[in-house]
Amino acid sequence: MDRQETSQETYIVRKRMKPDMEEDVGDGAVTESVEDIANVVASEKMELEISHIHEKIERYTQMVSELLESGKTLFRDLSNEFEERMILIHKEQMEKWQEEIKELRLLDASNENVNAVLHNAHYLLRNVPIDS
Repeated sequence: MDRQETSQETYIVRKRMKPDMEEDVGDGAVTESVEDIANVVASEKMELEISHIHEKIERYTQMVSELLESGKTLFRDLSNEFEERMILIHKEQMEKWQEEIKELRLLDASNENVNAVLHNAHYLLRNVPIDS
């Protein structure tokens, strides 16, 4: 069983090695050295890949942070514009209703004047002396 494990290890090492290095693998000492080199190379490559992933994480985190800040600014600006617009709409509506109130008061005063004139005319027409 020990012999089988060694041959599998040799196969794995040969698979990882370059073709010109396969010829040198013959005894256990060379196999261990090649395995150490393969592990170091694989480890360095893995560390490089991990480093790239960390860089991606950092860039992505920075992008998300910038998007959040720009979103906050955008919503703050929109909120301010919305508030200003609502105040302007409210002011315009209040002015419109104040104008309507003024017109209604003028109309009421005019109606009161007309009503007074009609009342006087009615009184005069009733009290006209009739000469027969």
